[in-house]
Amino acid sequence: MLKDIASTLRPAIVMTALFALLLGLVYPLVLTGIGQALFPAQANGSLIRSGDRVIGSSLIGQTFTSDRYFHGRPSAAGKGYDPTASSGSNLGPASAALADRVRTDLATLRSSPDSPVPADLVTTSASGLDPHISPEAALFQAARVAAARKLSLAEVEAQVAAHTQKPLFGVFGEPVVNVLELNLALDSLPARGASSKR
Repeated sequence: MLKDIASTLRPAIVMTALFALLLGLVYPLVLTGIGQALFPAQANGSLIRSGDRVIGSSLIGQTFTSDRYFHGRPSAAGKGYDPTASSGSNLGPASAALADRVRTDLATLRSSPDSPVPADLVTTSASGLDPHISPEAALFQAARVAAARKLSLAEVEAQVAAHTQKPLFGVFGEPVVNVLELNLALDSLPARGASSKR
């Protein structure tokens, strides 16, 4: 009886140990090695550096409040763009809290009653970490940024155009602008305004 149980359990134990070794150790190490060899920047978080200092990631949004900078989408992740609390707000269309927040954001953003505010400037993404805005949302802010930086509107709009990422293969997704990369490009232009402050 015990011999039968042992002979029945042995293959199960061997297979469990084998798959634990293959899928828990070998497979992750092979994929990590391939990622580091072929796509080192992406495998290490798509970090953006200024000299030796990491200032962000092209995959995670940041909060910008100064008029000199383009602002990203609102974030419901923690206190804003917290990667450890990635999530949407889970507020539905009938939520009074959501309606109040959007109404406040609209009032803050609307420069004139005739200029419609792009939806992505008042709505959060599902992750709460979206680093991108639409080109329309960037152009909506261009006049404010140009005035704060003492640049011409054409110069700022040219930077928006230069940093607009096209859909993948021209088909998948929508055109987007990475807010951090656009703001860094503006910072690299010859300074004409006040000292930079995010």
